[in-house]
Amino acid sequence: MLDKALDGIRIVDFTQIASGPTCTLILADLGADVIKIESPAGDVARRLGPPWIDDVGVFFLALNRNKKGVAVDLKDPVQRERVRRLIQNSDVLVENFRPGVMQRLGLDYETLSRGHSRLVYCSISGYGQTGDWGSRGGVDGVIQALSGIMATTGEEGGAPVKVQVPIVDIVTGFLAANAVQAALHDRRRTGLGQYLDVSMLASALMLQQTAFAGYLSSGDLPRRCGSAAPYAAPNEAFPTADGWIMIVAYHQERWAVLCDLLGRPHLVQDSRFVTLADRVKNRSSMFEALADVLRTRKTAEWLHILEAADVLCAPIAGYAETVALPPTLQSGLLVDVPHPTVGSMRQIGCALSLPAQPVKRGAPAIGEHTAEVLGHID
Repeated sequence: MLDKALDGIRIVDFTQIASGPTCTLILADLGADVIKIESPAGDVARRLGPPWIDDVGVFFLALNRNKKGVAVDLKDPVQRERVRRLIQNSDVLVENFRPGVMQRLGLDYETLSRGHSRLVYCSISGYGQTGDWGSRGGVDGVIQALSGIMATTGEEGGAPVKVQVPIVDIVTGFLAANAVQAALHDRRRTGLGQYLDVSMLASALMLQQTAFAGYLSSGDLPRRCGSAAPYAAPNEAFPTADGWIMIVAYHQERWAVLCDLLGRPHLVQDSRFVTLADRVKNRSSMFEALADVLRTRKTAEWLHILEAADVLCAPIAGYAETVALPPTLQSGLLVDVPHPTVGSMRQIGCALSLPAQPVKRGAPAIGEHTAEVLGHID
């Protein structure tokens, strides 16, 4: 089972907020022994909200399950030395402090690897550890702004729009977890660890791989297009009599089927819509031609008609509808996570380790496992 894939791997986790904790969450869900190092005040994410449960931010609880919690004052030389000795008996270190912090603490890769050549050391930062912007801090909203995400999200002519979930933090964490696992695999071959420099900006650019490929090859700037895919049409949300429906029918065969189902077979031969390129170019005209018909029936009626003909479609579901969908319920992704103070809470589990196994533990209380982890280290 993948929930035991990293069994026996110990990870010392100096991360906070979202990008780093997402990385170590994935590794913990895959069976690694993750030891989260916090200051006595705790990860800042504990205070992010709403919502909170017993004064602990759900943001924190969602990203720190299956980890052990150790609280230390890294400015104290004695406590810092105990942590350093813990690292010497661990496989991986992950940190997302601003560049330079770990060097000042004497916990940087160059220092630690002298006596621990097998250490895999992953640093996550806004812009990488070197270069003109290496010393800058980076957060999700700022990186969304700089990376082009906000310039291309939203309706044409509208204000810049941020993706509500911290999408850059999350994708950076995914990439960092992938890099750590690749480095551990490489260590089996070479016997040596390595240093990993994971940048949030680089991750955000990779997230937009197809869009940047289009810009770099043509020089054409992407435009905001709301719910639509800029490279395919129809591939967007349309209004119905009681809401909205997402329809994806850009393949020629499905385009013809859709037009027939809507009682507009002549649109297939309309010179504005004959090819995919034509439909993308004349999207607004195509949208209105289809929307005029789709507004005449309720969403559920259209779903019944379109699904029966294998036209890809979906209602615009809110979270309440999404968690109740058969594929959500049947996937095992909804897991009940135990917690020492807040009780059991439901979360989205790890999609990589399905079918889901019981979660070992919820996010730790501040310093919950300090004695267990450091008690034997003088």
